[in-house]
Amino acid sequence: MYREKMIFLILLLLFLTPCVSGTFVVNVTQTSYHAEENQNITLEWTFNTRRDTSLRSISTFCQLFTEGRYSVLFHLHQGVESPESQDPQFSGRVQWDKDVLTEGRLTLHVSRLRTNDSGFYVCDILVRPDGSNSRRCWLNVTAAEELEPQGPTESPQAESWTGFWVTVGVSAAVLVLFVVSIWKVCIPRFKRRTYIAVIQMESSSEEQTIQTNISPSESEHEVRLSNI
Repeated sequence: MYREKMIFLILLLLFLTPCVSGTFVVNVTQTSYHAEENQNITLEWTFNTRRDTSLRSISTFCQLFTEGRYSVLFHLHQGVESPESQDPQFSGRVQWDKDVLTEGRLTLHVSRLRTNDSGFYVCDILVRPDGSNSRRCWLNVTAAEELEPQGPTESPQAESWTGFWVTVGVSAAVLVLFVVSIWKVCIPRFKRRTYIAVIQMESSSEEQTIQTNISPSESEHEVRLSNI
C-alpha cells in the first residue's frame, strides 16, 4: 500500500507537468556532500520562479535512493508538508525553510546523520503553472572513527625489526646487571683468597729462609742434646 502510494505521487507530478515544462529548470547547489556521522547538513535545490509564485503552487517530492531501496525524505503538497509520507528513517530529523521556497530555493536540514543516510537524493519540484523538473545530489556519511587522524603505520618488516632491537636491548640490560652482580659478589671473595694465599706464601718463604740460615754446628748441637 505504501509503495503504491509513492508511485502514484510520482506519476501525479509527471502528469501535472504543463507543456512549458521544458523552460522550468531545477539545479542543485552541490552535486556531492561529505559529512561525518551525527553531524548536521543542509541539502539545497534551486529552481526558477516568478514574482507572483505562491507557496500553494509549489509541490516537492524528495527521496533517497540506495542499492535496492528508496526512502522518502520530504514531501510537500501544494505548500503543505506531508509528514505521514516521510520514511521512519528520517522522522523528526528533517526541517525546511518555508520563507525561501517561493524565492526558488528548497533547503532541507538533515540532523544527526547516520551512515545509512548515504546515497543519491532526488527532488522532483512542481510549480504551477511553470512546470516540473528534478535533480539529484550525492551524500556520503562516514563513520566517526574512520575520520579520526591516524599516525603513520609501520610495515610488518619494520615492526619485526623494532621488536628485534627491543629484545636485544632488554637482553643486554639484563646481561649487564648480571655481570655487575657477579662482580660485586665474587671480586671481594677473590681478593680475600688472594690475600690469604699471599700471606701463606710469605710465611712459607720465611720458614724456608730460617731453616736455610741455621749453621751445621747448631744442627750437630741439637743432635747431641737429643742423644743425652
